[in-house]
Amino acid sequence: MNSLALGNSTSPVEVTHISNHGVWLLTQTEELFMSYEDFPWFKSQPVDAILRVEEPSPNHFYWPSIDVDLTVDMIKHPERFPLRAKT
Repeated sequence: MNSLALGNSTSPVEVTHISNHGVWLLTQTEELFMSYEDFPWFKSQPVDAILRVEEPSPNHFYWPSIDVDLTVDMIKHPERFPLRAKT
């Protein structure tokens, strides 16, 4: 008897850790680190605002309380996206 996975994973994206250095984000496939140096919008936010993350489409993340939109590519390669919003 074989057990086959049915459908897509329904595990939501979640913030797994907030430290003095940045934020860890767990996606369906990997864990990503966002340093405050590269993602300054998170540094002065309340924990609740950082924890409330949505994934409106695959690999696209949105924090409604902070009004921040990021993609996996932006998180992995912040040097490719030098234009930054003011904090």
